Amino acid sequence: MILKFSKYHGAGNDFILIDNRKGEINLSCNEIAFLCNRHLGIGADGLMFLNFNSLHDFEMQYFNSDGNESTMCGNGGRCITAFASALGIIEKTTIFNAIDGLHTAEIVEDKAKMRKTIRLQMSDVMLIQQSENYFLLNTGSPHYVQLVDNVDDIDIVSEGRKIRYDKRFAPSGLNVNFMQVKESHLYVRTYERGVEDETLSCGTGVTASALAYASDKNITEVSVLTKGGNLKVLFEKHGDSFKNIFLEGETCFVFEGELEF
Repeated sequence: MILKFSKYHGAGNDFILIDNRKGEINLSCNEIAFLCNRHLGIGADGLMFLNFNSLHDFEMQYFNSDGNESTMCGNGGRCITAFASALGIIEKTTIFNAIDGLHTAEIVEDKAKMRKTIRLQMSDVMLIQQSENYFLLNTGSPHYVQLVDNVDDIDIVSEGRKIRYDKRFAPSGLNVNFMQVKESHLYVRTYERGVEDETLSCGTGVTASALAYASDKNITEVSVLTKGGNLKVLFEKHGDSFKNIFLEGETCFVFEGELEF
């Protein structure tokens, strides 16, 4: 089989994107894991199919690098919007379906094919659970957020893995974020389930961290620095819930190619 693909990243969170509107491509869990393998395949944090949808512009189907279909991916949603634009499916705005429902997205700055700044609407968050030293919330994917004094003092993989597999969060586990408050922004690092490693950024994790930080503050946006780049989260706060949540940042087209396997 000859597989045509494109590679994108959003703040260093990288993805393989495949146009599957004809529905002819079916990949096994092992095949997806092979393609995402950084030594043997193309290399990525995840793989996405852009599928046909009769009611909306397209459907986003997301798989983690372990080959399993997963929950919503914020940076993936921004990258697939850029991919849809490159395919000519959309112009500046889109409505697409994902595993957690409908999302709108807008290209707010277009730097030709290579780079686009995209604002993606995320799911509303109706509940944030707060414990003594961490927050739990779902921003399309489940997240644990812990505020620390210095993120770079944390062994993200070791500590993140312990929490991800903690029996309190069984059986599915969750993603783990450590955030540090800087003068004008948050600094966030994330351990992602399904990747089972730290990623350079995580869109739903950045969103979760921003909302956790804002839970006791009268603010409407938070700037977030990750190892892969800068992101912004905008929102409306209604009591203890958050609505009209948007994740904004740059996406980058990396390359396209064909692979026979």
